[in-house]
Amino acid sequence: MTAVVLPKFSKISHKADGFAEQIRQAADTLAITVSDAQIVQILRYLDGLLLWGKAYNLTAITDPDEALIKHIFDCMAIVPDVPFADCRDIRVLDIGTGAGLPSVILAILRPDWQVDALDSNSKKIRFIRQIASEIGLTNITPIASRIEHHHANEPKAYDVITSRAFASLVDFVNLATPCLADTGVLYAMKGKVPTADEQAGLENWQIDIKKIQVPKLFDDRCVVYLKK
Repeated sequence: MTAVVLPKFSKISHKADGFAEQIRQAADTLAITVSDAQIVQILRYLDGLLLWGKAYNLTAITDPDEALIKHIFDCMAIVPDVPFADCRDIRVLDIGTGAGLPSVILAILRPDWQVDALDSNSKKIRFIRQIASEIGLTNITPIASRIEHHHANEPKAYDVITSRAFASLVDFVNLATPCLADTGVLYAMKGKVPTADEQAGLENWQIDIKKIQVPKLFDDRCVVYLKK
């Protein structure tokens, strides 16, 4: 296996070769196909995340190894289970995307999908716009807005709406539903499996919960599917 030809980095230069191999191994573990170009995109995104993390308040994690696992691998782990994984030309909305997690990783690994990255924090959206331009990511649209204001522009527009560590399932459902297509799926990334109390008020939704294993991470992780 030939090594990935890597550019220069600001924060991960001494770790880049090892990180490239770890990303390839994580992809193999998750049964994800990843090209050398996609590995470079992921590494450049991670480098930018760490470089601008403090200035843009992107992440509290400053250690590159920790960021690789808790941010990159954590988002890679959901890719095989995202609804409509076998379909092309899917529209995805990531609510409260922050620094682009999971929206940027989804856009990199699914170049056949259109991903809208939504967050009310304009500084974080500027970061996503800049890093997407730098790494040549053309299928992501950063949007600085609250979800309540986005409803009017994109009613029932999305096949999949994602969230990562959103405050509550009920809030996520209430805020996301106006933008969800009639046949669409809400897809929430969570730590521990939501309790019955946390699912209260969602009796009109079909709820499926699947535990996922993030490579090299031993914390609990699950995804919650919600269909009308």
